[in-house]
Amino acid sequence: MERAYAVLDLKRAAAESRTFSGIASTPTPDRSGDIFEPLGATFTNPIPLLLHHDRERPVGLATLTATRDGIRFSATIPDVPNAGALRDRVKEACDLIDAGLLRAVSVGYRILGDGVKYLQAGGRHLLRTEICELSLVTVPANAATTIQAIKSFDALHVAASGRTPPGVSGRPKIGTTMGKQTTAEAITGWENKRAALAARMSELMTKANEAGTTLDADAATEHDDLEVQVKDIDAHLTRLRLEEKRNANAAQPIIPAHGNGNGNIPRILSIKANVPAGTSFVRTACAILTCNGNKREAAEYAKRWDDSTPEVGLYLKAAVAPGTTTDPAWAGALVNQGIANDFLELLRPATILGKIQNLREVPFNTKVPMQTAGGTYGWVGESKPKPVTKLAFSSDSLGIAKAAGIIVLTEELVRLSNPSAEALCRRDMVAGIAQFLDQQFIDPAVAAVAGVNPASITNGAPTAAATTNPLADIMALINHFVTNNIPVDGLTFIMSAANALGLSFRTNLDGSSQFPGIGINGGEYKGLKFITSQAAGQLVIGLQPDLILYADDGGVSIDASREASLQMDSAPASPADATTVMVSLWQTNNVGLRAERFINWKRVNANAVKYLTATAWPAPTGTADAPEGLTRNGKH
Repeated sequence: MERAYAVLDLKRAAAESRTFSGIASTPTPDRSGDIFEPLGATFTNPIPLLLHHDRERPVGLATLTATRDGIRFSATIPDVPNAGALRDRVKEACDLIDAGLLRAVSVGYRILGDGVKYLQAGGRHLLRTEICELSLVTVPANAATTIQAIKSFDALHVAASGRTPPGVSGRPKIGTTMGKQTTAEAITGWENKRAALAARMSELMTKANEAGTTLDADAATEHDDLEVQVKDIDAHLTRLRLEEKRNANAAQPIIPAHGNGNGNIPRILSIKANVPAGTSFVRTACAILTCNGNKREAAEYAKRWDDSTPEVGLYLKAAVAPGTTTDPAWAGALVNQGIANDFLELLRPATILGKIQNLREVPFNTKVPMQTAGGTYGWVGESKPKPVTKLAFSSDSLGIAKAAGIIVLTEELVRLSNPSAEALCRRDMVAGIAQFLDQQFIDPAVAAVAGVNPASITNGAPTAAATTNPLADIMALINHFVTNNIPVDGLTFIMSAANALGLSFRTNLDGSSQFPGIGINGGEYKGLKFITSQAAGQLVIGLQPDLILYADDGGVSIDASREASLQMDSAPASPADATTVMVSLWQTNNVGLRAERFINWKRVNANAVKYLTATAWPAPTGTADAPEGLTRNGKH
């Protein structure tokens, strides 16, 4: 079942019956670009009045009246004399309306047969529908209607006479208004409106042609009225397009200012929503879960976040709206990429892979040529033969490997009843994948499994035991690369935050920092890069990033299910056997969220990595370390 919204217009509130009326829908395009045809809607009065589309908790009954200009409703919330859940629920609905917190209504409907037409400008023209329920909601989507006033609703505040409360005006005009919009939005809205009017004109003429008659009086009046509206819209569209052209011609490029007093060129700033990184990704997943995978309903559900993350609704709508700027073949693909990147930007800096610079990125399943040996050269005397030499080459490639995990959440958590639930989802997804990738990337015990996972960069790499002298240990790692003719430019060291903090505390004899530029989050020292990860433990790893191949498809895919049965185990049996216990998500009212990232890496030179074990550099004792072979006073 789908939904269409309009702003609540409180028309009348009576003490005994608590009755109010307003507009349920208009044929004006809503913010999704959809046009709900009022005369094409069927319903059986009275229909249930719900709160937030909760079908199991009705609060009253509603009667609908459809006209060419829209669908009006008259709703009644009963006065329940007996204490209990029902009275509490209807009182809650009354209090929410009285406080102005419920400002909109929504019709729940289903499309009948082929009663939908996709519009060229985007959105849908809903020609034939069945309205099943009317709900009091918080999210308005139809900009054509405006709230009048809600002064009082509860029986304690409304006179028993049933007269319109003070300050509540009559119903708003239902006409060809679009609300406050940009020029581009107005053009799209009026084009959709024109398409709907033209479709109705064609429908009237088609019926007359099929009957072999002329239009009757009512149909002729309606057709002529529609024709006048179309002409008015055509004239207005002409003016809007001229305005759009004038605005484009008047637009000025943003040129960075020079000479701001210190010679710096200020950056061009971009404005983004003030929400934590990863919010769009998590909200997209939760909207899909809440709506059982129905992208259309999920797009409607996501409208509650339009003020902070509108890209969520655009991405979800892109999957169902053909031939528009939200089409996946056009801007929809960009929106999709933006949401995936929203999570990747959060994930990559949190991982070792996100911190290491200059890894050699290559495509999956693509051979990369590498030189394994150089030629032989030497001095040659006069008239002596010159040596013939050769080079040695090989090639390597990275196959497709993926890291994945399934998070099982309760239905209540997924519905994001408060911001903390959203933050919990985001933290868990980021921390879980980051921790796994860090461990797999540097753990010496991780060996390659064909078709499953790569070996860690330290697996089979040279190693040595650490000493209590960090400077000597770091120099020993550097000497390893020098000895094996591996450039030291760009060397990177991975260590725990505790070891990096130990370096930051060490001082020279004069009290100056022995490792300036290094702190608990790593840093740079003498042109060397230090990064931290708790996955390092007591390892200190030196590597040359240029000799490590790295492939990443650049996206995180996410799938959700309520119907799957899972092994609730971090190491599920494969294949499952008779002892495997499966848990039904549907039966336990849970949802499964699966995230996958395709990624692979490989050390292409045996000496590109060397690591120290059992590293626990002690806190400084007031004297500086000296390289091996020197005494504290610097003499042999």
